[in-house]
Amino acid sequence: DVIVAALLGAEEFGMATASLVATGCVMLRKCHLNTCSVGIATQDPALREKFTGRPEDVINYFTFVAERVREQLARLGARSLDDIVGAVERLRARRTSHPKACRLDLGAVLASPAPGPRKFARAMPWDVSDHVDHDLMRRSGLFERDAVPANRPIELALPIDNSRRAVGALLSGEIARRHGARGLPDNTIRVRFTGAAGQSFGAFLAPGVTLELCGDANDYIGKGLSGGRIVVYPPASARFAPEHNVIVGNVALYGATAGDLFACGLGGERFAVRNSGARAVIEGVGDHGCEYMTGGVVVVLGPVGRNFAAGMSGGTAYVFDQAQTLRARTNLEMVELESVVDESDLWLLYSLVEDHVRFTSSPLGRRVLDNWEHLVARFVKVMPTDYKRVLQQRRAAARPRPPGHLSVVGS
Repeated sequence: DVIVAALLGAEEFGMATASLVATGCVMLRKCHLNTCSVGIATQDPALREKFTGRPEDVINYFTFVAERVREQLARLGARSLDDIVGAVERLRARRTSHPKACRLDLGAVLASPAPGPRKFARAMPWDVSDHVDHDLMRRSGLFERDAVPANRPIELALPIDNSRRAVGALLSGEIARRHGARGLPDNTIRVRFTGAAGQSFGAFLAPGVTLELCGDANDYIGKGLSGGRIVVYPPASARFAPEHNVIVGNVALYGATAGDLFACGLGGERFAVRNSGARAVIEGVGDHGCEYMTGGVVVVLGPVGRNFAAGMSGGTAYVFDQAQTLRARTNLEMVELESVVDESDLWLLYSLVEDHVRFTSSPLGRRVLDNWEHLVARFVKVMPTDYKRVLQQRRAAARPRPPGHLSVVGS
C-alpha cells in the first residue's frame, strides 16, 4: 500500500488504525461506551487492567512495514521512497473478471502527469524564533535566574493577528520546566492582546497565566488548556450584540484538563470536545457541543446546535434554554436533562456566570444575573447517566454511619 500510494504521488502516509491494532485493539467500535474489553478506550479500572500493549509492539509494526517497503523498492530498482514519488508510469491496472471492477476506467488515475516536479512536500519549518511567546518570556523575566517571584504579578499588553498561532504554549512549557504542573499563583502573568488571534490561542496554558483577548480567536482556542485562564470579548466600540456573533472558532477546549475560558459571544462547532476538566462560559455554540466530554463544567448562555452532548460521559453542562429547543438538539444516548434545583448546582452556576460578567463585561450575563430569580428556571442541567450513577455511589460510600452502627466481620 505504501509503494502504490507513493507511485500515485503520496509523500506522507498515515497508519493510525494499524498502530492501534498493534497495541491490542480488536476494533469493537464502541470506544464511546466506556466498555472496551481490551482496556484501551475506557476509564474503568477493571477494564484498564486488561491492557497489554507496549511501545515495542508499535515499534515492531513499523519496523516490519519499513523492511517490506525496502524489499519492494529494491525490486523497483529505487534507493528511497523519494525516487518513486509520482512515478505513475510504473503502475498498470490489474485485469479482473469481477462484474463491477472490470468496468472501472482507471485511465485518469494512471495517466502520466505533465513534465515537471513530482515531489512537493517540504520539511516543517521548526524555526519559532519569532514566536510571540519569546517576547512574553523576556518581558516576564522567565529567563532570569529567579523566575517570576509569586509576589510580583506582571501585566503586559500586545497586539495580535491571526498569523500568531499557539500563543502561550512556549510560555507554559517554560513554566512547567521551572515550576512543574502546579504552575504559578493565579494571575501571576496577565497579558492583554488586541486583535484577531490565530489558531490554538492559549494552547496548553499553564496555571498562573491569564490571556485576555479583546477581539476574536480562530479555531482550537484553549486546546489542551492546563490550568490557565482565557478571556475573550469584543471591543467596547463594537456596535453588534455579542450574543448574536461568533467570537471563537471551532473545536475550542479540545482535550483541556483544567483552567477557565470565558467568551463573550458565540462559539463554533464542537465546543469543549473531549474536555476533561476545564470550566467555560460561552453565549451559544454550534453543532456537536460538549462532544466526548469527560469532565469539567460548561455553561451555555444561549442556543446550542444539533447533536449536543454526543458521547458525553463525564462533566456537567448547564444550558440557558430560553427557546426550549435543547431537548430536540441533544443527543440523549448517554445524557439526561434535569432541572437546576440542587443548591450546589445553583451556587456553581451563579458563580460561573458572575465570573463571566466580571471578566468580560458581558451584557447577556449581566441581564441573567439581574433577573436571576426569574431566569434560573430556564437553565437545564445536562448530566451523563453513568457519571451521575458514579457520583451517587461515591456520596453513598462517603455518607457517615449513624451512631451505634456495628460492623460484623465473619471469619
